[in-house]
Amino acid sequence: MFFIFTEAIESEQNLIVLTTRNVKENSDTAIQQINFVNSFQNTCFFFQTPFDNGSLLLTSHRLIWKDAKDQTCVLSLPLSLIVFVEEQAGGFSKSPKILAHLSAPMPGKQPGPATTSRNHYIRFSFTQGGMTEFYRCLADELAHRRWEHIPLTSHQPASQKRHVRAAGIVGIERNIQQKHKETDQNISVAFEDLNKLIAKAKDMVTLAKGISSKIKEKQGDITEDETIRLQSYLLSLGVDDPVTRETHGSGQSYYRELAKQIGSMLEQPLRESGGIMTLTDVYCRVNRARGMELLSPEDLISACKLLEVLKLPVRLKSFDSGVQVLQLQSHSEEESIEKTAKLVEENGSLTAEELSTMAGLSVILAKER
Repeated sequence: MFFIFTEAIESEQNLIVLTTRNVKENSDTAIQQINFVNSFQNTCFFFQTPFDNGSLLLTSHRLIWKDAKDQTCVLSLPLSLIVFVEEQAGGFSKSPKILAHLSAPMPGKQPGPATTSRNHYIRFSFTQGGMTEFYRCLADELAHRRWEHIPLTSHQPASQKRHVRAAGIVGIERNIQQKHKETDQNISVAFEDLNKLIAKAKDMVTLAKGISSKIKEKQGDITEDETIRLQSYLLSLGVDDPVTRETHGSGQSYYRELAKQIGSMLEQPLRESGGIMTLTDVYCRVNRARGMELLSPEDLISACKLLEVLKLPVRLKSFDSGVQVLQLQSHSEEESIEKTAKLVEENGSLTAEELSTMAGLSVILAKER
């Protein structure tokens, strides 16, 4: 339903507005309106004015009175101008009423529909009931004052709305382009930092090689204590001259050199861990020592398969369960079985977890025993 407003006039109190706009009944719907026209069909009138026999509508922002006979006569009163409301009970031949006390008139306004009233209130008379519920909802809206937080929906021509929509889409596209530009810049900066890090890592490798050669040749004034300290630093850094495809070609020659490096790198750690290590642990240790020159799992397995062929002190072994390990050539399976049997006899029975704790092995290796 639409309210068709006629000409723009205001009351002496500059409060009640009559205007020539086409406004939907639900012009406040974006904020949620309370509509008593449909619910109660409240017939009311303004005392001492010609505006009687109409319907009163309450929204979150205003009171709207609509004449029952003249559909073009609609009055609008903003809730922000109501100071407080009070009830007047009905009686014999009298209907219940609501008094809306209004704020002082604003200066510089022209007279409106009623030019003779000296009162600062408006009285609504409900001749067909519903006053109590209407009063409760009106008082609730005045208490919450939602009109201060949520603006009314604007009524723009269709052409203007299309223009705004187009401008909104253009704005979104510009924002997306700006975000893409910022992302590209961030990626460029990140790659610049990565290149600097790689260059710095190469410098560190060169420095480490020089220090290693000095340690081996005992050149300069390096004391024995300093030699031990430098060796520990290099071991903790894991810096070495890793075998790569760029330096050693591809194919079998690359895997042979890689196998030699893995054998020499892991011989001492294997002795310290009981002569055996899972391939997962090997992968982690090797890549940690190689720094940025990481190995793929496939390259690691291909190199480990050549350990025994090259007669290195380390070999690759696969259990029936599929678990693969590296172990020293000197590692004895019979000796491991004897130690495990002895531990079981001493304790009566052992779980894999208990055996791993006693033997200093991982749970996976303990299960294989």
